[in-house]
Amino acid sequence: MEQRQLGHSGLRVSRLALGTMTWGLDVTAEDAADQLTTFHEAGGTLIDTADVYQDGHAEELLGDLLTHHIPRDEIILATKAAARRKPGPFGGGASRGALLNALDESLRRLGTDHIDLWQLQAWDPAVPLDETLAALDTAVTTGRVRYTGIANYTGWQTATAAAHQHHHPTRTPLISTQVEYSLLERGIEREVVPATAHHGLGILAWAPLGRGVLTGKYRNATPPDSRGATTHLAGYVEHHRTERAARIVQALLTAAEGLNTTPAHVALAWVRDRPGITAPILGARTTPQLKTALTTEDLTLPPAIRAALDDISAPRHTYPETQ
Repeated sequence: MEQRQLGHSGLRVSRLALGTMTWGLDVTAEDAADQLTTFHEAGGTLIDTADVYQDGHAEELLGDLLTHHIPRDEIILATKAAARRKPGPFGGGASRGALLNALDESLRRLGTDHIDLWQLQAWDPAVPLDETLAALDTAVTTGRVRYTGIANYTGWQTATAAAHQHHHPTRTPLISTQVEYSLLERGIEREVVPATAHHGLGILAWAPLGRGVLTGKYRNATPPDSRGATTHLAGYVEHHRTERAARIVQALLTAAEGLNTTPAHVALAWVRDRPGITAPILGARTTPQLKTALTTEDLTLPPAIRAALDDISAPRHTYPETQ
């Protein structure tokens, strides 16, 4: 698998990443082991998780697999903090105490002495930004973290945080942001993408298949074995089941037929090769789904098809983005 630089840093990661949001929920320990092995054998290196996924159980599963199945030094391990909300003085949020406590807990669950990429999963308006970002510096200087990033920040939040670190020579620079991005969700192109380009951050795209809608399987009904049929993810999928989405899926079907491939492959290749994107994050429910997604590595979209998809899914830009 092709490797890419993550932002303006020396960290190289695979251009497809493996996500673990449903590990320990829809993905069993056995399935997780199969997925990790499949991803590793395909040349994948970047594995993304978070301390809030199944209240830390996803990290525990991943940590066990890195101890017994895959060599730790062959994986770029990314996790996230700041979104957890629990009782107690260090129960959550982006305060210095909560973040460093969360980091130590993640290290314990993952069974490792360092995180390759530690990301702030949410902006916390209740905590001074300098305090939040200082915790990242402490994590790096103490050797517990190698690189730092953010996730789900708006454009102004991204620019503010990146500039804050850049203008303090002793601070740890941010190298990435993780945001939702697909043919169905292109809002980041308004301000987040320009901010990342200006400050040298790589983009990790979650839900590159539009939460499953871009596979085409939800066109007529909800398959009983899909995530959209579960009580915990039905709303997550339904968010993108709109008339606009139906038109984009139809365009994908047409493109896929012409290329002798699937709508999922076309949608994933489109995200992977968009400006600023370092890697889409794959959140497969089964190993066969993951194997199919990984074959996207062999697909490059012709310019005419890419242009047609750009056009039909284009977000509406207004003032001041149009100036």
